[in-house]
Amino acid sequence: MYKDDFPLLKNNPLIYLDTAASAQKPVCVLQTMDNFYRNFYANVHRGQCDIAVQATEAYETARQTVAQFIGATPSDIVFTKSATEAINLVANSYAWTLKAGDEVLISIAEHHANFVPWQQACLKSGATLKIAGILPDGTLDMTDFNMKLSPRTKVVALTHISNVLGTINPIEQAIQAAHRVGARILIDASQSVAHLPIDVSVLKCDFLAFSGHKIYGPTGIGVLYGQADALKELQPYQYGGDMIKEVFVDKTTFAEPPACFEAGTPPIAEALGLAAALEYIHHIGFKKIQEHDQVLSSCALSGLENFPNGDILGKSHSKTGLVSFNIKGIHPSDLAFILAKENICVRVGHHCAMPLHQALGHPLSLRISFGIYNTQTDVQVFLEALQKAVSFFKKDMLWTSNIMR
Repeated sequence: MYKDDFPLLKNNPLIYLDTAASAQKPVCVLQTMDNFYRNFYANVHRGQCDIAVQATEAYETARQTVAQFIGATPSDIVFTKSATEAINLVANSYAWTLKAGDEVLISIAEHHANFVPWQQACLKSGATLKIAGILPDGTLDMTDFNMKLSPRTKVVALTHISNVLGTINPIEQAIQAAHRVGARILIDASQSVAHLPIDVSVLKCDFLAFSGHKIYGPTGIGVLYGQADALKELQPYQYGGDMIKEVFVDKTTFAEPPACFEAGTPPIAEALGLAAALEYIHHIGFKKIQEHDQVLSSCALSGLENFPNGDILGKSHSKTGLVSFNIKGIHPSDLAFILAKENICVRVGHHCAMPLHQALGHPLSLRISFGIYNTQTDVQVFLEALQKAVSFFKKDMLWTSNIMR
């Protein structure tokens, strides 16, 4: 659909079906970052020369672009190096204030980046980690979620879209439920931000995290949104330059958010690249993106359902952007190897979601995921290549079976 906007994919037979891991970059992102490094590279916030002023203005304008994209105000936007760091910032801060008897509630479908930090925060503080389950179709089990939510719950952390199942969780209900018991709630929007419009002023979540590289921006940049009062509850995660108010021999006072969470030289070029990516997405519009996702997802699911030994993980009607599956009797790594020989990029493994795979009874899975550059032809070529791979392994298994006799 927009393949020509992406230099790596333009006039290239490569079929890239691994956007959930990391998206390719449009030319506007590359040009924006190159222009900064070539024409006005300087550190931000304190320089008085022209290029330093220009760099600072561009960096803070990028913050405004991010804020506008998710319905926030610029002072509520913290730049981090990744969504993982954004979640760790919040979890490490709460590890200081949680205590025995307190509870943190997550789901079994969380990416390790929204699972392990809370697990470790509870281990450090003595709080209890509660884990809500999922229904057979991959949907968050809201009955179980509500049963495990209590006045003792201090933090809820949920993924918006599962990076394994593609399931869109009912985060609006979860946010309202969390607030009814006085808990803060963090939404991991890493998979959703490129597929669905997000407006934190409507959602009313306390925190929201996402990474730049999954929404066509560069690596090395992430975003933590926090409501103003929620951000003020957090302790600085890292210490150093640009996050202080005053430093004395015996004590230090810190700047107001978001500055107090951005220690050291920030990812300036990456922030500019992220802003360019968000402007690119805004220009396309989420209506077109969602229609495109639906077409590709439907095509992939209908094709995979024709495989007699196929096992699709997560069959909720409320899903988008990706499909994970297994073919019984064939290791997913073997299938991925054959597909790679056909210039088809997929992802194989536990996708940083081992507890979820264990709950599903699958140690690993093969995942395909879509970007705006993918086409129905890409999906058809993938399905044909997968059929060839399955046929190859079936013949090999039949030959081995006959030899064993």
